Amino acid sequence: MRARVDRVVTSGIFSLDGQDFEVDNNVWLVGDDDEVLIIDAAHDAATILAAVGGRRVVGIVCTHSHNDHVNAVQALLPSIAGPVYLHPGDTMLWEVVNADVPFSPLADGDRIAIAGTEAEVIHTPGHSPGGVCVYLPELGVLLSGDTLFHGGPGATGRSFSDFPTILDSIRERLLTLPGGTRVLTGHGDETTIGQESASYDDWVSRGH
Repeated sequence: MRARVDRVVTSGIFSLDGQDFEVDNNVWLVGDDDEVLIIDAAHDAATILAAVGGRRVVGIVCTHSHNDHVNAVQALLPSIAGPVYLHPGDTMLWEVVNADVPFSPLADGDRIAIAGTEAEVIHTPGHSPGGVCVYLPELGVLLSGDTLFHGGPGATGRSFSDFPTILDSIRERLLTLPGGTRVLTGHGDETTIGQESASYDDWVSRGH
């Protein structure tokens, strides 16, 4: 059975630098009818588990450690059969929310087997130091977390973020993927690599 990617939308509060924002998050489930890999554990464990159904959860990949992407991890732990994956560059953010939860460190180029395919980890710092994207070449899909959105890069006007760094990550690591690659984002609507590549110079000019 061919692997697929399902979307779950959860809602809650993103908190950073003393500010709170109401947000809707995309949680992506990569798998088939038997097993699934959760990409980002946002806000509402019950909603995520309802979408998982009776499938075996082989792990959780955190694209980064802002609280709105990891605040359901602890509630999901009893229901997963594998590790929680995180790039160690985001440890300082992780410890704000999940200080007592161990994680399996991700590195650029790591591959995670799921449902007969492989998920490739691409380190894309900028939105946060340990930000990653998850590439599914056999499906033509990039799960971009908060690195790349429909319309531009993820926000960089906050602690531990940097605009030139995220531009470099997108240009060197993501825009080199096939133009038809679907980009499934951490918030909002999907896009494609080709569509965003055409706008890269405009992002540079506008400075955000």
